[in-house]
Amino acid sequence: MFKKLTLVFIFCFICFFSFAQQVRPAKSSEIFREIKTLRHIPKVLYLAAHPDDENTGLLSWLINEQNVETAYLSLTRGDGGQNLLGTEQGAALGLIRTHELLEARKLDGAQQFFTRAIDFGFSKNTDDTFKQWDADSITADVVWVIRKFRPDVIICRFPPTAAAGHGQHAASAVVAEKAFKAAADKNMFPNQLKYVDVWQPKRLLWNTFRFGSVNTTSENQLKVTVGQFDPQLGMGYGELAGLSRSLHKSQGAGTQSVAGVRTEYFTHVVGVPAKESLFDKIPLNWSEKGIDNIDELIDIIRLSFDYDHPDKSLHGLLMLRKRILEIQDVRLKEDKLNAIDHIILSCTGFMGEVVTNQAEAIAGNSYNFSLNVISRAAPPVILEQVNWINQTDVLNKRISGDSLINIQRKIQIPLNAVLTEPYWLEKPAKNAATFSVANDTLIGLPELASPLNVSVVLKIGSEKFTVKLPLSYKKLDPVKGDVVEQLRIIPAMDLSFAEPVYFAKEKEDLKVTLRLKANKYINYGKVIFRVGNATIATFTGINLPENTITLKDFILPAGDLAKIKTTQNKLEVVFSSENSEFTKGQVLIQYPHLPSLQYFVPATTWLLKGDVKVLAKKVGYIQGAGDLIPEFLRQAGLQVDVLAEADILNPSKLASYDAVITGVRVINTDKRIKNWQVALKSYVENGGTIVMQYNTTQDMALQDFGIYPFSISSKRVTEENAAVKFLNPNHKLLSYPNKITAEDFNGWVQERGAYFPDKWDAKYETLFEMNDIGEEPLKGSTLYAKYGKGNFIYTPLAFFRQLPAGNIGAARLFFNFISAGK
Repeated sequence: MFKKLTLVFIFCFICFFSFAQQVRPAKSSEIFREIKTLRHIPKVLYLAAHPDDENTGLLSWLINEQNVETAYLSLTRGDGGQNLLGTEQGAALGLIRTHELLEARKLDGAQQFFTRAIDFGFSKNTDDTFKQWDADSITADVVWVIRKFRPDVIICRFPPTAAAGHGQHAASAVVAEKAFKAAADKNMFPNQLKYVDVWQPKRLLWNTFRFGSVNTTSENQLKVTVGQFDPQLGMGYGELAGLSRSLHKSQGAGTQSVAGVRTEYFTHVVGVPAKESLFDKIPLNWSEKGIDNIDELIDIIRLSFDYDHPDKSLHGLLMLRKRILEIQDVRLKEDKLNAIDHIILSCTGFMGEVVTNQAEAIAGNSYNFSLNVISRAAPPVILEQVNWINQTDVLNKRISGDSLINIQRKIQIPLNAVLTEPYWLEKPAKNAATFSVANDTLIGLPELASPLNVSVVLKIGSEKFTVKLPLSYKKLDPVKGDVVEQLRIIPAMDLSFAEPVYFAKEKEDLKVTLRLKANKYINYGKVIFRVGNATIATFTGINLPENTITLKDFILPAGDLAKIKTTQNKLEVVFSSENSEFTKGQVLIQYPHLPSLQYFVPATTWLLKGDVKVLAKKVGYIQGAGDLIPEFLRQAGLQVDVLAEADILNPSKLASYDAVITGVRVINTDKRIKNWQVALKSYVENGGTIVMQYNTTQDMALQDFGIYPFSISSKRVTEENAAVKFLNPNHKLLSYPNKITAEDFNGWVQERGAYFPDKWDAKYETLFEMNDIGEEPLKGSTLYAKYGKGNFIYTPLAFFRQLPAGNIGAARLFFNFISAGK
């Protein structure tokens, strides 16, 4: 038991600092809030399906007004949504949204948890959702978080009914109720009990809502007033919530910061009903828990707290810490020791960092680092020792007087250091709906603490504290100032294909291009190309200088390509050198509002064969929210130009293009399009072809964006294998240059399409009819109209997902669309 306690305690202590590369003191107002939270026993877990589902106004109120430890459990990381910032989709988008949530939590103060569930896209009901999600494994993940965090109150954002508006929303409520009951049952998921104890929350509530025309609130429900002004924040909790929610930038979730109080409503789901408050019949403080003398000590510290000199509270805090160490409730002791240690360190004004000027490092190499520590407390803090990765220095040095201590040291990165990447992306996912996690105890964590740390042992008063400082990269950015990020461990070599797809033509050699990033000198490397178990080509004698990126072309012989009989193939590459094999490429994501994010993907591309024709030669592309269609078309041999406003408003320039394609959500993301409508209509009238991809009804730059009027809706077909009926099989868009059949709709990913038009002018022709099981057929997946000499096509079919996924049927159909003028 003692060993188990020690491990958990160390883990919790590290968690306070694991998501920052520097250990810095909290502001006085934050320290004061944390002291008040020490006095309060209850915990709240808010639970929903996706990033941005959480009620940030309620979270802000719980943390800052009620001073209650609160966390948000998002079942998914938002992998299936759309991206308003760039071209990242799937796992990459989930990584972005994970960190947007973490940035939001820094503002509102809540903790953040996740399960292994993958957001596979919109689903219409729980039946559809649980066809993809394994209900037992997702429930087990939620039980693990409940047993680990031990909330007294769980609050769902959604009900388990159609009122949730999304099958995954409703599923989150179904899973929450199952997990609420299972968490207290020792026969449920017993393997977890090696690490945590069973736990029974007091109640599960549903936070009812008014969303648009849907109102699930009523005056006989439990009501709470939130949104109050907090002078320590300088704003109300509703205003803070708007700032927090607006950090979900990739999904365009900017929200107004609304001042003033409002009412939140709750209805009982299971457990002990609440009549007066969320915390009815729950011990609110230490005294109600039956533990004496702690409330009084906290009150003394709180009433005497000096915002200008928080270090004056150190004596009382150290006394309080000793009292907390004496309590018998092991788990409560762990929580509160974790919290008070953070408060004590902040009150000393301690700052610590271990930094280098290298953003990336290779296992086995050595780098120069600076250890910087400082304390601003009047009582001196003693730096007893520094535990470097490979040695220990005993110092017993006073750090006080606001004087910075700097120690320079060369540190060798351990040979067994793992690559820096999200733990949920280290292994291939179990399936399209569930991540694979190597160690079950990691489930729930938003990310891992840095595994490479320098530990400093501090003596504060008579107590010793070990603080882990992660190895970090620090630079001076001319716009941002100091930027401190995690030191990223990379392989000696990483590689990737330059394009996401290649087209192999009959009896022709194929040129493919590799991006080879040599992080150390490569001597006589070998490259092997494979499809399945078959080797297509081998190249040897490749030498690469250190710290270089090389784009190198390779010719795959037509004879070897002819042996591949299937139309859609994964082409893999292996690079070997000095008895080491490299098969992955680095993906680096960098946006101004996030730290640099890194993960690795297999070095593969799609190799497409078969009867694929395209008559268009030159295409103009108007950027929307971001997709990979231009890259796809270039690999098919087309010239693709991204059009600037001057190009669009130049009739002769526009007339030079066989087709103009608009990126996804262009009506939502580029307000200038209303100024381009006349030019685009004239282009079509004079013989051009426009292919417009899907838009949404949110924040539209204009309503009338078709050649003839039509309106879009929220209707969609989420079943990627939904049957497709051809309304006019002989239509030219289905016949030329590729004959489109039902087979071309095989193998689609995530969905058929979304935001289908529901009303349109009679001059439009419809091509398809499709629907999810049990629903009315939809005809709005593609609208075609002849206008003057040209063609206008509006298609909310999910080509932006299918083409990068190498779907050859979707490619054939899209090529017909852009070839309509031929």
